[in-house]
Parts: sequence; structure tokens; C-alpha cells
Amino acid sequence: MKFSLRKPLVFTLMAVALVAAADKITLLHTNDTHSSIDPDPKTGNGGILQRKAIFDSVRQADRNVLAIDAGDAVQGSLYFKFFKGDVEYPLMNMMDYDIRILGNHEFDNGLKDLAKYYRKVTATPLSTNYDFSKTELKGIFKPYVIKKIGGKKVGFIGININPESLIEKKNTGAMVYEDAIGKANETAAYLKKDKKCDLVVAVTHIGVSDKSGQPTDYDLARQSRDIDIIIGGHSHTLITPGQTGQYPNVVKNADGRDVLVAQTGKGGKFVGEISIDTDLLGQGVAAYDYKLIPVGNRFKSYDPAMQKFLEPYKHDVDSVNARVIGRADYTLHGDDRNGGYANLAGDFAMWFGRQVVDSVLPGRKIDLGIMNVGGIRHDMPAGDVTEGEILDTFPFANYMIIKELSGQDIIDAMKVAAKKGGEAVSGNVRVVCTPDSTVKQVIINGEPMDPNLQYVVSTISYLGDGNDNLKTLANGKLLWRDPMPDMSERILDYISSFGRLGLPVNPDPTPRFVREVVIDNK
Repeated sequence: MKFSLRKPLVFTLMAVALVAAADKITLLHTNDTHSSIDPDPKTGNGGILQRKAIFDSVRQADRNVLAIDAGDAVQGSLYFKFFKGDVEYPLMNMMDYDIRILGNHEFDNGLKDLAKYYRKVTATPLSTNYDFSKTELKGIFKPYVIKKIGGKKVGFIGININPESLIEKKNTGAMVYEDAIGKANETAAYLKKDKKCDLVVAVTHIGVSDKSGQPTDYDLARQSRDIDIIIGGHSHTLITPGQTGQYPNVVKNADGRDVLVAQTGKGGKFVGEISIDTDLLGQGVAAYDYKLIPVGNRFKSYDPAMQKFLEPYKHDVDSVNARVIGRADYTLHGDDRNGGYANLAGDFAMWFGRQVVDSVLPGRKIDLGIMNVGGIRHDMPAGDVTEGEILDTFPFANYMIIKELSGQDIIDAMKVAAKKGGEAVSGNVRVVCTPDSTVKQVIINGEPMDPNLQYVVSTISYLGDGNDNLKTLANGKLLWRDPMPDMSERILDYISSFGRLGLPVNPDPTPRFVREVVIDNK
């Protein structure tokens, strides 16, 4: 089967029709919208009301439209932090999504909470490789669904990420993960051969890049024979139509046929649209027109029911976002693994540990702080810093802990962190690496860390349990656990302390994962 990708492809709302509407299937897709209910305050882009306006526009123009979400629809703004899903789930029902799968962040409040919301989801919930039979989610998710649309049978499967070291075990309970590629190929073959589907679409939340060795959408595409389209999420990658290079839009499968791979980045800034020419299905050619529609503020009116529903929640969120607690001298980038915001987080951990150690651990001292950059979800723009920004940026329900760990366990964790590009460590630490990110030594207080000594570390529960692939941090001895189950309140107090003292938020931007200096004495 030959794959054909037609032009024009990128960043346009006006579609050039492939064929008559009756002979076309349109797949609208989103991923990793992360509770982005409001538009971006600076650009006006994104926002769920604007996304709904795009859905409505396409549905008015095309007859056979399916709306699909590839997971992580929650977590990342005050709407989820304050209301736990009471906003996102009803609004997505009002948008008439047809198919939804889980991301890893849907698990953030545990299975019981997830089941409560998903029992009311009007879309078809898919999960092909999670076994929920011994959990609260039993019977809610289907391994596949077949949609008869445009005179064709389209099979959909939902492929989920390996939760190990990513999702806290207490939040997955007795859920069983099954191999993503194996289950995907098994189910896709069943849909194509036994159910006679004309097209098989894998909706995935495994990403197109993974540094932990887990399978990606590209691995799935290359090892498949019966999957035609992959609509993905998790890696927050904006895959543009016709894109080649590191993140190509088209990948050859195990039989040399083309598989379309699509993903719309993060934060609901784009809606993906895949148009399928049904006349060409089964005739040796699969013609897909893939494009990205910017979610902008060009619409004059929005869904009144959604607006009315949102009003009371938005009022609460806006009031918190208006409270100024400090001022930043320069922009701190949340995805900078080895700079300002990471350094701020690492210094906070050390500061917090020192605040509590005298009262709870007399005679001990905090040796270092470690935080995860993955827990920093937004930038801190230069200028006024608000309470809402900080609570938004640190949304996860982690609590602070103090642990005793061997130097070797810390060194081993830093080896993993270095391969990821760095992690948030306190200012008294330098991780010395070779050009290929191999750790040569860890320096603490100007001296090499002793692998045989015990160090007292201030960190968060998520890392203390060995998550984020920093597995050796699960070793050692727990000395203290914060009774406050939300570290964002702690870091809010830390950042507020700068404002109370009249100081700017101005962390040292110097990298703490550094390149080794080789001195030739010859």
C-alpha cells in the first residue's frame, strides 16, 4: 500500500477538499492539553473555548468527523489543582469527544478518583495494554472500538505508557501493564484480519522520544504491519505535516508501508486534523491530508453553555492569579534542566530542609537538596510573580521528605540525571561530566562525594520513592516526612520570602551539571 500525503499541509484552517464530504473521514485530535482551560495570557492562543469553536467549525463543514484525545488532558493549571477534574471532564464531554485514552497524569489523584470521573466520560475510553480487571476501573475501558463512518470500518486501539518509575505505585494499584508493542500489534491484526477493518488507528500516550529505553511511537510504527495512523502524545512534540529528520511525520512499517505519525505539542495550542479519502482505502493507496490548526482568538463567539459552566471556576482561578508575591529579575525557563528554575528548586529544597532540621532532627544537618525538573511545569517570566503562577508551576501533590542516603546512591542517581541533561540540585553541588554526559564525580561543598559516607538529603516524596528513573533514591532511610501533603505551599512560602524581604527572585543561573576540565601539565 502506497502512502500519499497531499499539500498544502501546515497551519491553515481553510481545507482544500480531497473529495466530496461523503467520501471523507476527518479525525480531529489533541494531546497533552494539561488543564489549559484559559488561553495563554500573553499570546491569546489556546484555551478550551477556542478549541471547541474549531471543532464546531470543522463539524459544520464535514459530515464524518471524529474527535480524539491522546491523554494528559488534566494536570498543569489551577483548574485541576483546585477542582480535581470537576472542570476538565465536563468540558470535554461538552466538546463531544468520541475517543479518549489515558495519559500518565490522569493517575495523579489515584484510581478511585480517576474512576469517579471516567464513569461519566461520554467518549469511548480506550486502553489496550492496561489490565484494570482488579481495580476500580474494571469495565470502564475497552481494548478497541470499531467506528462505522463514511461507509468504512475504522478500528481504534489505545496504547498506554509503562507506569514504572513514572506513575507512583500507590496511584496505579493492581493495574497491570502489558507490553505496548506486543498488544498493539496483536489487536491491530485482529481488527484488520478478523474484523475486516479498512483502517486501524493507534491512539497512544508513549511519545516519540524516550531516554529511559521505553518504546516510542516510531518503534511501534516500524514494528507494526496493520496500523495505518498513530495519533500520539506524552512527549509534547509538535510534529508538523511533511516533517522529516529527528521527528518525521511518516515512518515505514515492518512491511515497508508508510505509517502517519501525528502529535500536536502541548497545552492545546494546536488541533490536528487528518482527512482520509475513503474511496482510496483498500485500493493500494491510503491518501491522508494532515494539518495543524492553530488555536487562536479569531472567533467572535464561543459556546454559551461552556462559558456559563466555566464562570465560577474561572473567578476563583483569576483571583489567585492576581496576587503578586514577588518579582523576578529574569525569565526562568521551566524546561531548562541545568539553569535558573532548576537551581531555584534545588536551593529551595536545601533551604526548606534547613528550616525544619533543627526542630525535627536535632544534631543533624542537611547536606544537599534534590528536586526534579519534570515537576516544574511552567516558566517564570521576568516581572511580577503571582501566587497562581507558583501553584500552577508546581501542581503535583508531593510532600517534602528528609532521607539519609549513601554517597553511592546519590552518585548513581546523578548518573541517570546527567543523561537526561541535568536535574535540580542545591548550589553546593556540582556534577562533573564528560562530553557524552558520563559522570566523572559529584562535588559537594568543594570536595568529591564519598560513596561510602551517609548524606542527609532534602527532597520530595516522588523522588524519594525512586521515580523519574532516579531509582537509587528509594534506598536509604527515611528520617522525616512533611505533614503538609503539598510541597507547592512550601515553595510558595520560599519565593514569597524574597518579596517580604524586598529581594528579587534571582537564582544563580550557573549550570550545576558541568563539563569536565582536563589540565595537561606536560
